[in-house]
Amino acid sequence: MFYTVTNPVEAGLIAALNEPGGNLTGVTSLGAEVGPKRLQLLHELLRNSKIIGFLVNPRFPDSETQSRGMLEAARVLGLHLHIFNASTPPEIDDAIENAVKLEASGLVISTDPLFTARTEQLATMALRNAIPGIFQYREFAAAGGLMSYGESFTEPYRQLGIYAGRILNGSKPLDLPVQQATKFELTINLKTAKSLGIEVPAILLARADEVIE
Repeated sequence: MFYTVTNPVEAGLIAALNEPGGNLTGVTSLGAEVGPKRLQLLHELLRNSKIIGFLVNPRFPDSETQSRGMLEAARVLGLHLHIFNASTPPEIDDAIENAVKLEASGLVISTDPLFTARTEQLATMALRNAIPGIFQYREFAAAGGLMSYGESFTEPYRQLGIYAGRILNGSKPLDLPVQQATKFELTINLKTAKSLGIEVPAILLARADEVIE
């Protein structure tokens, strides 16, 4: 079984989500698909902004797919999207500073293991440079980032546990469709919003699963 943040079909792990074939099945994150939703949420918060940054690791297999989806989402929302590349921790700092120089009003951080491992660095740099940011995991908002929106951290492992039980009871992986995330959580750090001079709309606060004050 596997848990992957890349598209398992494009990665060559399986033939199709519904009919994986072979001896592999598991759970896949919706990283590329959820990116545009994060952009929409940031746009709801920064209504008068027209320039948004998108931080992506060009070495990540799904980076081009994520970037294409974000550019299309920005076009639909009437936004100009700057794409900033970072593949190392120092490049992350440089990318955020460049976003500020190019007057990006906010920053969407792509789903990527590098960024997941650097959650605190991302939150600290975003706060230090006074740029509102949104990332996948709650830990980003808890560390001082403005918002997070993504699948529940525990949900994929619960799904894997269910599949492990079914396989132990005789089910074959090829008969088990690859599962995708169904539970998503929005976290807003109200303290960070206030420090940035941002008034969070009541309707957005009401939709949040957690508000950090």
